[in-house]
Amino acid sequence: MVVRDRSLPSRLFDWFNYGFLGVLAATCLAPLIHMLAVSLSARGPAAAGEVTFWPIGFHLEAYSYILGSHLFLNAFRVSLMRVVVGVAVQMSLVILTAYPLTREPEELPGRNIIMWFFFFTMLFEGGLIPTFLLVRSLGLLDNFFALILPFALPVYSMIIMMNFFRTLPKSLYESAMIDGASHWVIMWRIFVPLSKPAIATLSLFSMVFHWNEWFFGSIYLNDYYKWPLQTYLRQLLQNIDFARVTMADIDLLQRVSDRTFVLAQLFVATIPILMVYPFLQRYFVKGIVLGSVKE
Repeated sequence: MVVRDRSLPSRLFDWFNYGFLGVLAATCLAPLIHMLAVSLSARGPAAAGEVTFWPIGFHLEAYSYILGSHLFLNAFRVSLMRVVVGVAVQMSLVILTAYPLTREPEELPGRNIIMWFFFFTMLFEGGLIPTFLLVRSLGLLDNFFALILPFALPVYSMIIMMNFFRTLPKSLYESAMIDGASHWVIMWRIFVPLSKPAIATLSLFSMVFHWNEWFFGSIYLNDYYKWPLQTYLRQLLQNIDFARVTMADIDLLQRVSDRTFVLAQLFVATIPILMVYPFLQRYFVKGIVLGSVKE
């Protein structure tokens, strides 16, 4: 039985920790609350910068318009597809690459050469122009998979996955081999189920990357109907393209501030990725200590 020290210094230390973490949490939430307040405010106070953390002139016109906007919903759909396909492709390749590299050089001839090849790509990359030329030569311009294939195998994630596989008891692998299991069976039925913390953590990193990345959508996709959500929102933050503005858009901008309109879309865009964290939190807490303990 563990007896907690409830002396005054101990309690003061606990209160300080709770207060510090509370202030830190409030600091992280403040921009999101401000964004929500502005998106729910009337045109005048929002344009004048009078809104802080509570709406002034409450209305939902910006959100009702967003939920009926074809361009926004289409970009939202593209981003969802990108996250689903991108995470599936990344994690499949990470697992398929990491598992064989856990073998010793005697079991996998040329293992060290392969590892150096991957490590070299972490230090040096072709650059933006060669990558663009490669994507163009593969016929991926204005193609959805231009957002997926250039990032299909993050080497850093593969190394983390490989190191986690190597922490699993070697006796599991040896006993499965004695029982006649193939490498495919060992990987998917033993290694993968035991690696849920690592897979969940790396999947979360991949989700955040694919959801937030905007730059390559603006380079590889000329058709704005194929833009992911973040590329679309960045275009709105820079300037409103009046060539694509409809009469409904003009009517809305007369009633609400363009700042209200943009921040409402930004707030809606943050909701899906925030909803993922509670479901992966218990795995994420375990995954953040990957490789920190060696036996």
